Amino acid sequence: MTKISGIFAASMSVLNSDLSLNVKKTIEHAEKLIDQGCHGTAIFGSTGQAQLLPIAEKIDLLNKLSDSKYRDKHMIGTGLNSLTEIINFMKIANSLNFYKFLIMPPAYYKYSDDEVIKFYSKLIETSPESKIILYNFEKLSGYKFSIDCVEQLVKRFPDQVVGVKDSSYNLFENLKLENFSIFPGSELKLLRGLELGCSGIITATCNVTAELSRRVYEDFFSKKDQTFNQKLCDVRSIFDKFNLISGLHSFCSQENQIYKNILPPLRILNDTEEKKLFDELKNLNFTIKSRMAA
Repeated sequence: MTKISGIFAASMSVLNSDLSLNVKKTIEHAEKLIDQGCHGTAIFGSTGQAQLLPIAEKIDLLNKLSDSKYRDKHMIGTGLNSLTEIINFMKIANSLNFYKFLIMPPAYYKYSDDEVIKFYSKLIETSPESKIILYNFEKLSGYKFSIDCVEQLVKRFPDQVVGVKDSSYNLFENLKLENFSIFPGSELKLLRGLELGCSGIITATCNVTAELSRRVYEDFFSKKDQTFNQKLCDVRSIFDKFNLISGLHSFCSQENQIYKNILPPLRILNDTEEKKLFDELKNLNFTIKSRMAA
């Protein structure tokens, strides 16, 4: 399998007014991100509210996504704690020819590297054709991957454990493995990561920074001056002042009010927060209609 590289958005889920998943618009949103510059997307990551969506709706989307013109460009998140449910979900995805997964260890419980290795071993034993991107995000799962844990997993399963999304940022500067993809979880780390040999990024804010992020990525490999990286970092820093999911849904709702639909306990920004977000972005000349000007 070719090493996974590039700019990936942790794609948003689009909901109906009754808070059910709008499968058609969620797929259209992901496809638009690829048209705007992403090499691919992560469907049902934390940004896609995966932990809050019912499995039946996720399966419905997988069935429709299998007909997408960009089917091969999507990696699938699970957003589940139950080992059995993850295994069953992966088997369904495999049956629809999806093999790339972004999987975080279960939340809430405390455990060590040994238990994490056992967890992923069970997944791989039942779905050996799958390619897994480990999701390292201590803030959400309560567990932070060590370099040793990743190295052990790759040594045991070199054909299945193919990368890591590092949102805890303790790996991307120090982990060195051949033919292994490392994706920092923020645009703030994109250029530094590329300089260190990382493969790109997987981030929430690529839902709105796809064009800027792709330009920084392409300019790096073309050895051009980085004229867009500062704006990219400034935009990310503004979104980081808010809950990312709330900010992204509020920002995108300027184009379509459907983005105001969000699953509790999440919420969109209140009026004061929204004004602050839009004003600060406008000062960067970053609006829903103008995102590229340096």
